[in-house]
Amino acid sequence: MRLILFVSAWLFCLGAAHAAAPAPAPTTAGTRLDHILLWGRGIDQVTSVMSVKLGFQVRPGHDTDGVANRYIRFADSSFIELLGITGPDPKFDPGMEEDQQALKGGPGSRTFGFRSSSLDAIHQSLQALKYAVTPFFSGPDSAKPGWRLFAFDRAPLSSNTFFIDYASNYAPDQFDPANADDYRITREHPNGARELTSIWLVSGNAEADRHELEKMGFGHAVPVKLPAVAAAGFCVPVGPTALLLLQPDGAGLAEQTMTHGGPRILAVSFGVSDVERARRWAERGYERSLPTYRGQWGESVLAPTQDDLGLFIEFHAMKANNAPCSTASR
Repeated sequence: MRLILFVSAWLFCLGAAHAAAPAPAPTTAGTRLDHILLWGRGIDQVTSVMSVKLGFQVRPGHDTDGVANRYIRFADSSFIELLGITGPDPKFDPGMEEDQQALKGGPGSRTFGFRSSSLDAIHQSLQALKYAVTPFFSGPDSAKPGWRLFAFDRAPLSSNTFFIDYASNYAPDQFDPANADDYRITREHPNGARELTSIWLVSGNAEADRHELEKMGFGHAVPVKLPAVAAAGFCVPVGPTALLLLQPDGAGLAEQTMTHGGPRILAVSFGVSDVERARRWAERGYERSLPTYRGQWGESVLAPTQDDLGLFIEFHAMKANNAPCSTASR
């Protein structure tokens, strides 16, 4: 009897230990920041700002159910998706509708994506951690899908996010996706932009975003201060890219953004082949002098795009083997 009681107690403790064991963190190796969804006041307005004032090459998209999109694609596979309302009764998906309500019909961005080839493993891990992940969606053609993604029913971060991956031959902005010359040319920009390197989130609580991001498998946060926008928080490496989790640090651009628009994407950084060329292009576009400063990626310039785009665009000099967050401004 005593042996039976001992074995029963041992099995009970073993079961309790298993029940109490925390779910493993998601495997995020190979994940990187992929793209943002950027709303303009209209599709032609946002296209004009990005091309004429800033020097990006804007690629064609589609106009479906009163919402048009266009693309700015980069050599590192990342991109910006431009969005604009074109009809009186546009049909939004749930993410678009939430963005439009938060942006109040104005320009800006509240949604970005992670790209990973391990979507199933990440999805399962996040489910085990009790995140409200959605089922998988694929498109644009269910018979021959070019992309596959899942999102969240309740956003874990201060801005919305999703995880996505693509078919190897998917290039919606190209007539012939297999044409290597077309692929290369469509990712070359007059301003010299080559890569999307970081996305800046601003909220009232950078620590809350850092905690959730670490729980999702993205740790190694580095404290950071950005005097250019009067913000402080954390730089979190995501593969070769970085996610900046910020909150206002005194009076300045971050505080103004929070006051007038609430949590959102504050800025996006792009590596350029010639930072002086990018600076001069933005200076001509905005008819003012723009100073350079030392940012998290080195020599940088901040284009004054908030009134036009609802966020800022940062250009910085590209550096070989420059690990994300290794030179974060502290």
